[in-house]
Amino acid sequence: MRPIMIGILSALFFAVTFILNQSMQGSGGHWIYSAALRFYLMVPFLIVIVGYRRRLGRVWSSLRTAPRFWLTYGTIGFGIFYSGICLAADYAPGWLIAGTWQVTILAGPLLAPLFKQTIPWASLRYSLLIVAGVLLMQLSVAGEVSVTTLVLGIVPVILAAVAYPLGNRKMMERYGDELGVFDRILGMTLASLPFWFVLSGLAYLQVGLPSASQVGQSGLVALFSGVIATSLFFYATTLVRTEPIRLAAVEATQSFEILFTILGEMVFLHAVFPTGLALFGMLLVMLGMTIHSLKQAEQKPVPEH
Repeated sequence: MRPIMIGILSALFFAVTFILNQSMQGSGGHWIYSAALRFYLMVPFLIVIVGYRRRLGRVWSSLRTAPRFWLTYGTIGFGIFYSGICLAADYAPGWLIAGTWQVTILAGPLLAPLFKQTIPWASLRYSLLIVAGVLLMQLSVAGEVSVTTLVLGIVPVILAAVAYPLGNRKMMERYGDELGVFDRILGMTLASLPFWFVLSGLAYLQVGLPSASQVGQSGLVALFSGVIATSLFFYATTLVRTEPIRLAAVEATQSFEILFTILGEMVFLHAVFPTGLALFGMLLVMLGMTIHSLKQAEQKPVPEH
C-alpha cells in the first residue's frame, strides 16, 4: 500500500493546480502564462535539488545524448499535459477539470502495449467505474453551457490525461535505472522549455506581460504541484514501474484530486459544493478508487530488492 499512499499525497498537492488556475482565470490571467510560468519557476527549485544531490552532470549528459527523445517526451509529458489543463480552466470549474482529468486512470493502462506490456484488463474494471463517474459530472453541467464551451473544457483535459502518463512512462522505460525522480523531472522541464517559449511569445503578443499576482500564484503551483506533487507521483510510479496492475493502481490515486479540489475551492474561492449528478459522479469516482485500492491490497506483497 505504500506506493498508493504516496500517490494519494501527491493528489493533495496536485489539487493546488486546479484551485490556483481558477483563481488566476478569475482575475484575468492568460491561460498560457498560467501554464508556462509554472515550468519557468520550477527550474531553479529543481536545479537546487538536483545540484544538492550532485546529479546535474548526469542530467545534462542524458539531455545531450538524446535531445530528440527528451524534446519529444518533455513536450508531450509536460507541455501538452499542462497547457491542456490551463486552457480548460477558461471554460470549466476546477472540480470539473479535476474530474475529467481522471480519464488518465484509463489512459495509463491502455498505453501498456507501447511498452511491451499486457493491458491489465482486471484492473480496468474499476477504472471504468471511475470514468462513469466522470461522465456523470460532465452531464451535470452539459445543459448549462454551450457546446463550444463544453468541448473546450473537456477535450484539452482528455489530451492532457493521455500525454502525462505517456511522457512519464517513456522516461521510466528508458531512464528508470539511470535517473532518479528529480533528475527526470528536471530533464523533462528543461526539454519542455522551447514549447513554453513559443507559447509565451503568443501570450505576450495578445496581452503583454503577466501580472505580479499571476507570477506569485504560478510560483506556488510550481512548488506545490510542479515539484512536490510531481516528485511524489513519479516516485510512487517508479516503485511499481515493472508491474502493470500495481502501476495502474498508483495512477488511480489521482482521483482524490477531485475531493481535494472541491474542498479547496470551497475554502479559498467560496465555491458552492456540487450537488445532484455531479455529486453522484464524484462518489462513483471515489468508490471506484476505493475498490481499486482494496483489490490491490489483496495482491501478494512484492519482496524488497
